[in-house]
Amino acid sequence: MGTFIGHIVPGLALTLLGLWHAINTVKSYLVKCPANFTVRFWYRFDTPQSILKHLQLISILAFSILAILMQVLEFPSFHFAFKLDSMEHATMFIHLTLFAGFSLYTELTDSFELLSGFVGILASSIFGQEYFLLHFHSTDHVGLEGHYHWLLQLIVLVSLVAAVVATCSPNGFTAALVLSISVAFQGCWFINMGFMLWNPMFVPEGCVRNLTQASGNVMLGAVTCGSDEADFRARALANLQFSWILAAILAFVGLACLKLARKCNITDRLTEYERLHSKGSDSTITPEGLKQIDS
Repeated sequence: MGTFIGHIVPGLALTLLGLWHAINTVKSYLVKCPANFTVRFWYRFDTPQSILKHLQLISILAFSILAILMQVLEFPSFHFAFKLDSMEHATMFIHLTLFAGFSLYTELTDSFELLSGFVGILASSIFGQEYFLLHFHSTDHVGLEGHYHWLLQLIVLVSLVAAVVATCSPNGFTAALVLSISVAFQGCWFINMGFMLWNPMFVPEGCVRNLTQASGNVMLGAVTCGSDEADFRARALANLQFSWILAAILAFVGLACLKLARKCNITDRLTEYERLHSKGSDSTITPEGLKQIDS
């Protein structure tokens, strides 16, 4: 994953997945009302084709298997290569594969309601293993790259806590929404890291891309800053990006909440009006009817 594309592709996938979950979580909460809301770790596509209903799980499963193969196989020779950092990245996708595969099986066998608790455990294990492997990474991310990875760990930790709370409290709307937002945040941060660390055009002022490999006891990050002042400025810029990206995601989700709430309120009012109108029509008594009753 130590490439520009290696950050952009999974980052884009996580961003779309998180925003999709956030919108569907809010929609489900508004439609079902707080008392009937249930946490879901994936959502069906509203389509008549049965195979497309499970497109989210199928896509996650296929993407995870492909990512594992790309980490453990050397291209174009296609021979197995045992590299610690690649195996750690592959391990993260193994847990994602277990979650998607098991969830898809429960849906196809109509046993999701019975096994939803274990699905939540599998979802929590994804973020738990991601945080564990990022924290104890065999490749020591130092310098500016280390700071970006430390901020990434904060996001993953929030995802882990939210997933555990959502599993323990299946009616918890707040935990479900925080989980969706944090997943989208992870994706956006991956994309941001790809540009800031692996694209020479976006490397902070006073810093340069490292094109040489580390040797001996000397650890080199993806970006090296020429002075302490440049390093401090680059870290401060990363902190600002962290806040700006979070603000943008919250603004998007907030607008989606307002739009969905307005739409649901209009629908509820129309439904209530139709119900009252129907009830009023049924209870209307004509003057002829009154005469018949009196006679």
